[in-house]
Amino acid sequence: MKDKLKNILEKIKGVWNRFSRKQKRWLIFLSSAAVIIIIAVSVLTSIPHYAPLYSHLSASETGQIKETLDSKGIKYKLSDNGTTISVPKDQVDNLKVELAADGIPKTGDIDYSVFSNNTSFGMTDKQFDVMEREAMETELSNLISQIKGVNSAKVMINMPKSSEWVSDKPQKASASVVLHLEPGYQLNDEQVQGLYHLVSKSVPNLPEDNIVIMDQFFNYYDKKSSDSSSALSAYQQQREIKNDIEKDIREQVQQMLGMMMGSEKVMVNVTADVDFTKERTKEDLIKPVDPNSLDGVQVSAEHITETYSGKGAVGKAGTGSNDVPTYQASSDGNGNYKLEEERINNEFNRIHNTIVKAPYTIKDMGIQVMVEPPDPNNPASLPGQRIDDIKQILNTVVRTTLADQGGQELNPSDIDQKTMVAVEKFNGKIPDQKQKSNGFPWWLYMIIGIITTVMIILLIWLFRRRRNDKDEDVIDLEEYTIPAENLESNQTRDKPEVQKYKQLQVMAKEKPDEFVKLLRTWLSED
Repeated sequence: MKDKLKNILEKIKGVWNRFSRKQKRWLIFLSSAAVIIIIAVSVLTSIPHYAPLYSHLSASETGQIKETLDSKGIKYKLSDNGTTISVPKDQVDNLKVELAADGIPKTGDIDYSVFSNNTSFGMTDKQFDVMEREAMETELSNLISQIKGVNSAKVMINMPKSSEWVSDKPQKASASVVLHLEPGYQLNDEQVQGLYHLVSKSVPNLPEDNIVIMDQFFNYYDKKSSDSSSALSAYQQQREIKNDIEKDIREQVQQMLGMMMGSEKVMVNVTADVDFTKERTKEDLIKPVDPNSLDGVQVSAEHITETYSGKGAVGKAGTGSNDVPTYQASSDGNGNYKLEEERINNEFNRIHNTIVKAPYTIKDMGIQVMVEPPDPNNPASLPGQRIDDIKQILNTVVRTTLADQGGQELNPSDIDQKTMVAVEKFNGKIPDQKQKSNGFPWWLYMIIGIITTVMIILLIWLFRRRRNDKDEDVIDLEEYTIPAENLESNQTRDKPEVQKYKQLQVMAKEKPDEFVKLLRTWLSED
């Protein structure tokens, strides 16, 4: 047995000696790397990865789950001051189903399921009222807990006692809500309004004014009236419209003057006075069809003629130009009576207009421009003609932007007062807000630099390693000296070429492997 083992070791040693130094190093390196990888993988796979089973638990709920897991022999971890319990990741789903089937965790709260479970048992009215109120509080707490940012909620409802007397005014309930919010989370106005509405509609006869909401830090959330919220919303809209108007005009003027003077040589400021007064008017107009003759369209015409001759004819009072108005015709004797009347009905254009003005009107506007001259220290280096051109551009923008004031067109002097051009040296440069850097971000340059440095280091290391390997492969011929018995008897010194040849002969006989490496090195150099 020992001889077999010795033979095996000798064979292994012989195989190992056949490898060169470089091959031996690579075998050691690869074997070590494989062993390290196998150990690391086995360690990582053996470590259990935990995932949360339940979070935001109370102390009693955590105790129930812990006791159940201990009985099942399942490993677990507690975190967040005992409010979160974690188990191996591959067992989370199964444990949730098993614990839910066992009714764990039991919160101790009463929900609406208690009525279906106890329908066969009798209970008094007072007990029923208490259970109904607690069930209502539990369900309402569960609803509020579903809101984003709310970990849990506690609701307390005060129901009014029923009166035996008939009253026109029903008794009103009240409610208190305590929220446990996530760290750093703030409820917005819409969420607060939604909470008030949810609680009010969930409890009978509970007005929103009888609800109090606070968080765990004793911050109260008051219900805001719709008037104030609508007023604030209108103010924000008006402010945004005003800022948009000023921004659009400022960018247009900045771009135009920047092409003329340079973007860093011009600074533009625009102020606008916007009227947000809403106005709605109605007009009922009647206009003739023909504006020249002022006539309408003839719809109907009626011509009446009456004549009478004989005794008792009564004439009309004189109304002509030659008649006496106070003269009354006599009703005695014979006479003649004649009446002619023509009735024409005309229809005119009837126009009904409902005029709603625009949501806003620009009443006034001012543009101020600062220009830096070509020579910052010499304001006179900017020609006066250039200043006049800038002034004319600003006046044109104001004239085309402003609406007519009361139907009267603005005169040039009024427009000229709304613009101003100042020529001064800029002591500080304000970057153009519209210009965006088209280059790469700084972190990308840093990553490229790190990668380049690592590649250079690797190239230097590979180059030096290759050079060291070549140096190791090169065999020093001086180590192979000719034995004394091989020297010639005359002890005469041969030429260097002859000595080198003899050394090669000795090395080829004693160490053929190294002799082959030397030849290979010479061939690669040639």
